[in-house]
Amino acid sequence: MAKKSAVEKNKKRMRLVEKYAAKRAALKAQALDDNAPLEDRFNARLKLAKLPRNSAPNRVRNRCEVTGRPRGFYRKLKMSRIALRELGSAGMIPGLVKSSW
Repeated sequence: MAKKSAVEKNKKRMRLVEKYAAKRAALKAQALDDNAPLEDRFNARLKLAKLPRNSAPNRVRNRCEVTGRPRGFYRKLKMSRIALRELGSAGMIPGLVKSSW
């Protein structure tokens, strides 16, 4: 199991990303608009920089929903390789058969 503080910190980041997503998208579009005056684009970048750092989507870490493990993460299943193996061996995941030779 991962530290509870690390998992909670990541959840807080996810909430911030959702909260600021619309504002961040609008400012980013304004900053990248080639038809807008240079001063407006610069001001949009300044406003974007004033937003909380943890509201950026790339600061969220993919973590296993079972254990909170940050590495060996399968996006499709939202769990780590270790949790996948344990649940698969226990017969909790339909269609998954552990290979042995």
